[in-house]
Amino acid sequence: MTYHQPALASESIEALAIRPGGTYVDATFGGGGHSRLILNELGAEGRLLGFDQDEDALANILEDGRFTFVHHNFRFLKRFLRLHRIQEVDGILADLGVSSHQLDVAERGFSYRFDAALDMRMNQQQEKTAATLVNTYDAEALQELFSNYGEVRNARTLAQRIVEERRHRPIETIGAFLAVVEPVIRGHRARYLSQAFQALRIEVNDEMGALQEFLEQSLEVLKPGGRLAVITYHSIEDRMVKNFLKAGNFEGRQEKDFYGNIQRPFKVISRKAIIPSDEEVQQNPRSRSAKLRIGEKI
Repeated sequence: MTYHQPALASESIEALAIRPGGTYVDATFGGGGHSRLILNELGAEGRLLGFDQDEDALANILEDGRFTFVHHNFRFLKRFLRLHRIQEVDGILADLGVSSHQLDVAERGFSYRFDAALDMRMNQQQEKTAATLVNTYDAEALQELFSNYGEVRNARTLAQRIVEERRHRPIETIGAFLAVVEPVIRGHRARYLSQAFQALRIEVNDEMGALQEFLEQSLEVLKPGGRLAVITYHSIEDRMVKNFLKAGNFEGRQEKDFYGNIQRPFKVISRKAIIPSDEEVQQNPRSRSAKLRIGEKI
């Protein structure tokens, strides 16, 4: 089935500089698109682990002796590599986008195009959903969420309206949420809703916390000369990845050793982020905001 067309597919595989006998991680397995391409480059001795917490990804597991599926969030990277008796890896790829499958299945609640439960959980075993947030967070917490994770311009107005409207009845479906949001939309409707939904999704899944833990562990488990390739889709993620590759922290703060030499954990492979070609964006419009950054562990 067509689950997800991976963004920057050839560029991200090239970024890994794959060694046929190496060990690699696809930290966001999804539909297995990137994993298939990695396996094509690996020899008989090569090994690939694919991480994904989403139940739906189980249907895409690859029947290949070199492949191991790990049904967990990539924030547990180090723990599960150790479980599989792997100390170091040659390369790690993460595509941080929501899959086309998740967006197109109405009941997952990721898209404002369908009416369904306000869900947005990547891990369907967890209890907290988007409905939990909009019905329990106070106005200040909602404002912070929409401002920081969605860059919604009138986050305060949106938060206050949600708190006011939920006094009358709970906001439990996408349709109910849209009815609350419509009167306060500013600017382009689709963009505004995308930003609001993005903010809820990031918070429900603790995406920034998971990304931070994943990046820190990636540095620990990569061999010297190993590659980390990360595809981001919004400025918050991209800033985190850019700063981490440049400085080894999330503020971009340059650390110096005793002699005043700047300590860099990675050699940044491409100074500017790699973006999709016009042709790719035409074929796969959801790739338009993708940015690929690559670091090689020093």
